[in-house]
Amino acid sequence: MARERAGVDSLVQYVRGVGPKREQMFERLGVRTVRDLLYLFPRKYHDRRNLVPIAQAEPGTQAMVLGDVLGVHLHRRGRGKGVLDVTVRDESGEIRAVWFNQNYLADRFDAGDTVLLWGGIREYKDGLEIISPSFEHVGSDEHGGIALTDEMSRLVPVYPLTEGLSQGQLRPILRAALDEHGADMPEVLPEELRSRHGLPAISEALRHAHFPASIDEKDAAKRRLVYEEFLVFELAVALRRRKSKTAKGIAFKASAEIDRRIRKRFPFQLTASQERVLAEIKSDMQSPQPMNRLLQGDVGCGKTVVAVYAMLVAAANGYQSAIMAPTEILAEQHYRTICRMLAGSKVRVQLLTGASDRRAVRAEIERGDVGIVIGTHAVIQSDVTFHRLGFVVVDEQHKFGVMQRARLRWKGRSPDTLVMTATPIPRTLALTIFGDLDVSIIDELPPGRKPVQTEMFGLGRTRRAYESIRKQVAAGRQAYVVCPLVEQSEVLDLRSAVDTAAELAEEVFPEFTVGLLHGRMTADEKEQAMTAFGRGDVQIMVSTIVVEVGIDVPNATVMLVLHAERFGLAQLHQLRGRIGRGPDPAYCLLCGGAKSDEAKRRLAVMCETTDGFRIAEEDLKLRGAGELFGTRQHGLPDVRIGDFTEDIELLERARDDAAGLVAVDPALEEPEHAALRRRMLDLYEGRLSLIGIG
Repeated sequence: MARERAGVDSLVQYVRGVGPKREQMFERLGVRTVRDLLYLFPRKYHDRRNLVPIAQAEPGTQAMVLGDVLGVHLHRRGRGKGVLDVTVRDESGEIRAVWFNQNYLADRFDAGDTVLLWGGIREYKDGLEIISPSFEHVGSDEHGGIALTDEMSRLVPVYPLTEGLSQGQLRPILRAALDEHGADMPEVLPEELRSRHGLPAISEALRHAHFPASIDEKDAAKRRLVYEEFLVFELAVALRRRKSKTAKGIAFKASAEIDRRIRKRFPFQLTASQERVLAEIKSDMQSPQPMNRLLQGDVGCGKTVVAVYAMLVAAANGYQSAIMAPTEILAEQHYRTICRMLAGSKVRVQLLTGASDRRAVRAEIERGDVGIVIGTHAVIQSDVTFHRLGFVVVDEQHKFGVMQRARLRWKGRSPDTLVMTATPIPRTLALTIFGDLDVSIIDELPPGRKPVQTEMFGLGRTRRAYESIRKQVAAGRQAYVVCPLVEQSEVLDLRSAVDTAAELAEEVFPEFTVGLLHGRMTADEKEQAMTAFGRGDVQIMVSTIVVEVGIDVPNATVMLVLHAERFGLAQLHQLRGRIGRGPDPAYCLLCGGAKSDEAKRRLAVMCETTDGFRIAEEDLKLRGAGELFGTRQHGLPDVRIGDFTEDIELLERARDDAAGLVAVDPALEEPEHAALRRRMLDLYEGRLSLIGIG
């Protein structure tokens, strides 16, 4: 039976060199079709264009050398383990090629073979060695000279792999796919956009992305492919935004009388930043279209106050509100805070968590007896029905998946939605990635709040940090000591919360009361621990990262973070936000032994600034947007080749072009947009609620 040959959407097994057996391997790489295979881009390239004499190979670099095999030695260590070393010589000198636990390679070399080696060079005794190199046997040309193939002397792609699939197997398969189907790939970019930005056609871009003849070819191909994937995503965002702006929502009334009654609940002056954000939210709420707004602001800037104001507007109009928080600790904190604000109010507040008396609470919510429901993901369970849900708040929104946030909105009929985060996102990136959200920023702290002073300590100076804590606690303040683990790890030599709490209570601070808080405690145990700390019965709270959100103790003025190098910038920033919430000066002590440049930079940034947006910019540079936001959590595109940090210029250009396309062709019905529309729907229809476009 003849092998099936279809288009780029045919199964990958029909590409020469794949077949049914290897099809399963490609499945593990997310490759099901020929199109998927052609979009399986190299993660890097080896530059094999420059052959160097062995004696000139520089230790610490990657190099390509060519020589004759002098000897082959396999040092066995049992069960297939061992060290293979092959001595290779050219006219300038010798080098030792080494492979570990690949005994089978010994049969691939014989004395006298001419081989080409590519890999990392390092010093070995009085000479050089090349570690686990790529290798190829070299034949002779028609004149008896050495015949270097194109595969040996160019930019060689290095692909992501899976078990059973090697680079040497994958490259010929990619070549076959390009030869058989490269010309069949539909062009999704309109000619006008390709011409305007000087981008190559898709068939040329794919070939040069996989097998470039030069750096310029590789860069031009990458630019085109990055722009394409960003444009497709930004089109989905622009169309979702357009759809939300035309949807029918709730037009709330926000009269001066409602405003006066709500403000009586706040025994403090709102900041100018809070007032500006409130004006934006009230304008949205009075509009007949559903609000979809992202509220950013540092820890302690007063986001909750703004959310409460909006929920009271909803209550004044006869609607219920719901807050979804990522942890029971944060949900309980919101519950206590809002109950204090609304003491004596007719608006009932109810907590709904996994530990709640769900049947009674559910009945009250369904009858409409509860005005504000605060909970964890429990609020989106199928057994929870709202009487008249009109306003939704998602706190720490990056902790929830896209579908979780969507299910909360579906509990009402196009409710207004406010998503909040204390993990600052650079404004340009927020406007681009979350283009379907309007963005509000609270960029000032309440009056009287002072920036937290931050200092770094080496692990050998922990006792000095303890003395700083003793001084603060003796003066009537309270302290946190944060550890990266709950219990001692046999693998990681880190201070555990359990062991640290015992040591502090018995040896370091016997004169003070030391508490313990971690994620493995029951909800009741956590509640008791936090209540004791909030009352002042506990002076020093030892905690894991669970303290990152949800604890508000104004009397806590000092925090010691042990092994601070183990925490990310966003985590350290959130942790630091737990102190300095009162009028007294506050101090954050970062104790650790940072070894990598990235870890050292993280700690240095924490000492240099308390500006959450500056910290977010640095976090982006260090980690990249995919890891920072969590691609799947945010509904960001699963970018194969682009980078939200490095390629921001292309991202902004794609956003602007997407807005222009939607403005002139809202349903992408024009013939030149058909392929672009199909590509967008293939990738994002289910994920971004684009069913029925056009």
